[in-house]
Amino acid sequence: MKLKSIVFTTVIAAATIFSATAKKPLYLNPKAPIDARVEDLLSRMTLEEKVMQLQNHGVGDINSIPGSFGENSYGTTHEMYHTAYEAAKIYQALGEHVKKNNRLSIPIINCSEGIQGILQNECTIYPQAIAQASTWNPELIEEMASACAREARSIGIRQVLSPVLDIARELRWGRIEETYGEDPYMIAEMAKAFVNGYQSEGVLAMPKHFIAHGTPSGGLNCASVAGGPREFRSIYLYPFKRVIAETKPGAIMTCYSAYDGEPMTGSHYYMTELLRGELGHTGYLYSDWGSVERLKSFHHAAANDQDAAIMAAKAGVDINVDWTYQTLPDAVREGKLDESVIDTNVRRILRTKFELGLFEGDKIDPENVKKVVRSKENIDLALKVAEESIILAENKNSILPLDLNKYKKIAIVGPNGHVAIMGDYSWVNNQGEEGIDLFEGLTEAVGNNAAVTFTEGCDWWSQDASNIKDAVKAVEEADIAIVAVGTRSTFLGRNPDKSTAGEGHDLSSLELPGCQQQLLEAVKATGKPMVVAFIAGKPLVMKWAQENADAVVIQWYGGEQQGNALANVLLGNTNPSGKLTVSFPRSTGNTPCFYNHYPTDREEPFDHPGTPEEPKGHYIFDIPEPVWNFGHGLSYTTFEYGEMEVDNNSPKASDVVTVKIPVTNTGNREGMETVQLYVNDIVSTVATPIQQLKGFKKISLKPGETQTVELKLPMKELALFNKQMEEVVEPGEFELQIGSSSNDIRARHTITVE
Repeated sequence: MKLKSIVFTTVIAAATIFSATAKKPLYLNPKAPIDARVEDLLSRMTLEEKVMQLQNHGVGDINSIPGSFGENSYGTTHEMYHTAYEAAKIYQALGEHVKKNNRLSIPIINCSEGIQGILQNECTIYPQAIAQASTWNPELIEEMASACAREARSIGIRQVLSPVLDIARELRWGRIEETYGEDPYMIAEMAKAFVNGYQSEGVLAMPKHFIAHGTPSGGLNCASVAGGPREFRSIYLYPFKRVIAETKPGAIMTCYSAYDGEPMTGSHYYMTELLRGELGHTGYLYSDWGSVERLKSFHHAAANDQDAAIMAAKAGVDINVDWTYQTLPDAVREGKLDESVIDTNVRRILRTKFELGLFEGDKIDPENVKKVVRSKENIDLALKVAEESIILAENKNSILPLDLNKYKKIAIVGPNGHVAIMGDYSWVNNQGEEGIDLFEGLTEAVGNNAAVTFTEGCDWWSQDASNIKDAVKAVEEADIAIVAVGTRSTFLGRNPDKSTAGEGHDLSSLELPGCQQQLLEAVKATGKPMVVAFIAGKPLVMKWAQENADAVVIQWYGGEQQGNALANVLLGNTNPSGKLTVSFPRSTGNTPCFYNHYPTDREEPFDHPGTPEEPKGHYIFDIPEPVWNFGHGLSYTTFEYGEMEVDNNSPKASDVVTVKIPVTNTGNREGMETVQLYVNDIVSTVATPIQQLKGFKKISLKPGETQTVELKLPMKELALFNKQMEEVVEPGEFELQIGSSSNDIRARHTITVE
C-alpha cells in the first residue's frame, strides 16, 4: 500500500510540473513521463470512452469511416481485404478523422495478421511458419520479419497478430502449418527471431495462443487440452517464458481452449498471475477473436455476454475482439464490476500507444507503399527463405538433382503441381494465381533443355479417380514423373474452398486426402522413375512414398516464390538444406510421434513390434517410430563430424558449457548443414525425454572445407520440475549428443553436473 502511494505521488508531482509549463493537456506533451501522460488522459476519460479503448473495431473502407467511428476512438482496428496502397489511404484517413473528431484525439493501433507477410493484398508472401522453422536459420527469419515490418509501417500497421508458439504434437489439428514444430526450444528460438525482426522496425509482435492451445482433444480446433502442471510448464510454457523474457513482445493473444478444464481467456491465474506476475509480460493482452463470448457459448463458464465480459476483464484481457465488452459500462453502473478493473486494463492500452509515439502522429505516406511493398529485395528474400526451407527426405541412387541430359521429358502430375498454395493467413484466393507454382517454376528453369507437361490426375480432396488414367498416360510418355501431392489451405477469412488443412480444417485421418495415394501407386506401376513432391501444411502418412519413391522432397507452403525455389532444388541450382521440425507418422494410429518422448513411451524392454506379414508385440503390425524424424533432411553433398570437445566436464548448475565439433564437407558440392545439440538426462527423479534439443547452428561449407562449430549450453537448460514442482537442475550425469538429426547422432559426451 505504501509503494502504491509513492508511485502515484510521483506521477501527480510530475503531472503538476509539466502542466504548469505546458499549454496543451499533459498527456499531449511528448516530453512528459509516459506514466504521467497515461494518468492524465485516464482522468479525463468517461467510462464509455475507457471501454472503447478495450475493444477492436474494424475500419472497413474510407467512405465508411465517418459513420462507423463518428466521435469515437477504439483500442485497435484492422482491415484485411484491400490492397496495401488502399489500406494505407484508409489508415491515413482514419488517423485524420480520429484526431479531428474524437474529443481527446486518442489514436488507434492498426493491426494485421503477419505470420508469412502482411495480410494485405499485394504484400510479399513469404513461406508459412512451419517452413520458416525448417530453415533452422533464425537470422534469416529475423531478416524476413524485419522486411515484413517495413511493409507494415509503410501501410500504417503497428501491430501484427503473430507469431504462433503452439506445440505441433497433434497432427490431425489443421493449424500445424502456423507453428514452428514439435520442439519447445526450436519454437522459442524461431519466435525470438520473428519478434525481434518485427519490433526492430517499430511494429509490435503478438505471440499466441496463450496458452496450451496446440494439442486439442481429437485434433479438433479449439478443443480442450489435457495435461498436468509439469507438462504445462515443461512443454507449453517454455517458449512463452523465453520469448517474453528475451524479446519483450508488445502484446500477447489469448486462446480459445481450456487447459485441464479451465478456459484460458477467463482465467485470472493464467492471464494475470502467471503471464504478468511470473513471466513479467508488460504489454497488453488481446483476446483471440470471439474468445470472450465463447466463455458463454463454448465453455458454458458464463451465463450471458456480460458475465463473460466481466470474467475476461477481471482475468486481465485488455482488448476484446467481439461485442461482449460493450456490456461493461452497465456492469460498472450495476455494481457488478469495479471501474478500477477497467482502469487497469485501459492503462496498458494507453501506455502502448504512448510508447509507439502514436499521439505525436504516425505519418503515413501511401506513395511510399509503392517503393516498399513487394520490392525486388523482398521478393529475392522470399525466394531465399523458400529455398532454405525445402527438405530432401529421400534420394535413392542420387536421382536428384535431375539430369536433364537423361530426363528430356518431365511429367508433373498431381493436384498440387500447378497451383501455388500459400496456406492460412495469406491474402490470396483459392486458385493460387498470385504465386509461382511448381509447373511454372520448373518450365521456366529448364528452358529449352527439357519439356515439362502437367496433368492433374485427381483433385486434392474427393474420391473421384476417373482422371488418374490421364496422369498415367502422361507419365508413360515421359522420362520421369514428379508427383505433387499433399494438402491445401487458404485464409479462413476468404471463404476457403475444400481446404484439407488450415484453421478449422482438421483431419480424422492422416492418410493422403482423396485419391492421391491411388495416383502415387498408379504412377509407380508405370515403371518410370518417380519423384514425390509433398507440398503441404503438415505431415501426413508418407510411409509408402518413403519405401517406393525414388526421391521425396518436402515443401511446406513456400510463399509466392515456391515454384522457383522447388525447381532450383530439383535441378541442383540450390543444394537443399531444410530439416524437419516435426516428425512424420507411419500411420494415423502411430501418433503422437514427436521425437522428445519419455523412455517409457516407445522403449519397452520386451518390445518386438510386428509386421503385416507377422503380427507380434506392440504395435502388432508396425514399429512405433516415425518415418522421418525431427531434424531430418538430406543434402546433395555429405558431411563428416569429428570429435566433440567440451570445456567443462563437471559444471555447476549456474555454468555455461561450450561444446565444439569440427564438421567437414566430404562431397563435391557446396552445401549447408545444421549441427544439432541434444541432451539426455541419464537419471532423474521425474521422467524426462530421451533427448531434448538445446542448441543448433547452420553453417555453409565448400567441398573439402572444415569448420569447427561452437555451441553454448547454459546448464539452466537442463532444469526439470521435480516432485515438489520446483524448477531445479539436478546433479548427475547428462549425455550431450551432436548430430545431423535427432536419430542421426554423430558424437556423444557425458558431463557430470555438480
